[in-house]
Amino acid sequence: MDYSTYPRNDVLCIDMRSFYASVEAVKRGLDPMKTMLAVVGDLNRPGSIVLAASPALKEKYGISNVSRYFELPDDPNIHIVPARMADYLHVSLEITKLINNYAPKEAIHQYSVDEVWITVNGLGRLFGNRREIAEKIKNEILDNFGLTASIGIGDNKFLAKVVMDLHAKKEGIAECKYEDVKAKLWPFPIEKIWGIGSRMKRNLNRMGIITLGQLARYDLNQLKKRFGIMGEQLYWHAWGIDLSPVYGDFTKTEQKGFGHGISLLRDYSKEEVATCILDLCEEVCRRARTANQVGKTISLGISYSSETGGGFSRSMSIDRPTNVTMDMHEICMQLFRKFYDGRSNIRHVYVTLGNLYDYGDIQLDLFENRLKKNNIGFVMDAIRDKYGATSILRASSYTEAGILLERSRKIGGHQA
Repeated sequence: MDYSTYPRNDVLCIDMRSFYASVEAVKRGLDPMKTMLAVVGDLNRPGSIVLAASPALKEKYGISNVSRYFELPDDPNIHIVPARMADYLHVSLEITKLINNYAPKEAIHQYSVDEVWITVNGLGRLFGNRREIAEKIKNEILDNFGLTASIGIGDNKFLAKVVMDLHAKKEGIAECKYEDVKAKLWPFPIEKIWGIGSRMKRNLNRMGIITLGQLARYDLNQLKKRFGIMGEQLYWHAWGIDLSPVYGDFTKTEQKGFGHGISLLRDYSKEEVATCILDLCEEVCRRARTANQVGKTISLGISYSSETGGGFSRSMSIDRPTNVTMDMHEICMQLFRKFYDGRSNIRHVYVTLGNLYDYGDIQLDLFENRLKKNNIGFVMDAIRDKYGATSILRASSYTEAGILLERSRKIGGHQA
């Protein structure tokens, strides 16, 4: 591979080791790397997921982020704590502010609450070469927050991310240039590579592709024929080539639709689920109104409990785009009545509003007072913005089937 025609950038991928667990350990004056600590979504539910396990807990008992609360060993040395999402978001924002001391905002791409890319091109005179910058950031994060970071350094985002996953989590800081790909990446199984999930792994394994090196040597035309554009991307990634932008406004994305869903803590009946759907529609339409958008396609997804399995996901398009809660709710209930099979063990509900248009582009119906219906929604939104999300709710939200009161206390589905 001739790499001379491909751009070389100085990109760091920074990952906070066991972020939630580390934050909780520091709050308690404990060493995040030596303390056995588990962050649990809901301590009142034995089946609740372990959101984060400290490195020591992972090493001794094999606890991972897909383990359940009831699977934690009965060891008095294990600290079991509830999730506090607001704390994690606050620390994440403060770390990003620290990184902003090294690079401008357009060079920082926040990938998740605990992972960020930073492009450090041209900063040599200020802070040293890219490895020296990585060391400075790593030390500052440890000194200011007591948290340990793993940092991958690469010629592009892909290389920085993958070398961080494969090497930096053991070494602290690891670097991969184009010329290092064969030695540092090719020997690893494809499932260890960022962007290759379990389904893609099975498909590639059936083709005799086990390692990244085998993927790189595979015929490009065959990969494109089998997987389309994804096959071509896999091939170039196997050679360490990634043309993703390293500068830009990474917070601005095109909105394809508005969706909201919930995994219910108990079985819901037919009568109860109508209230749940109404609460979800309320939130979806509120977000659409805030963005001054309306949608023509409304979708409803229903899943039953794992004991019986099954469910359905159906959509309906309407003539006039809307962001009115009751309009969306009526369509969702039409879908529900048509495809619901009568079971009373509904455990997951999801609604979406898609096929979006700008609100200013729609025409009002002369024979229906749609303006009044829209204004009611905007007034309710204004009250919530000023006095809080639960300052004005529909009466049904206060029943046992309502979900908005409980969700208002959470961030990302977990306790704030």
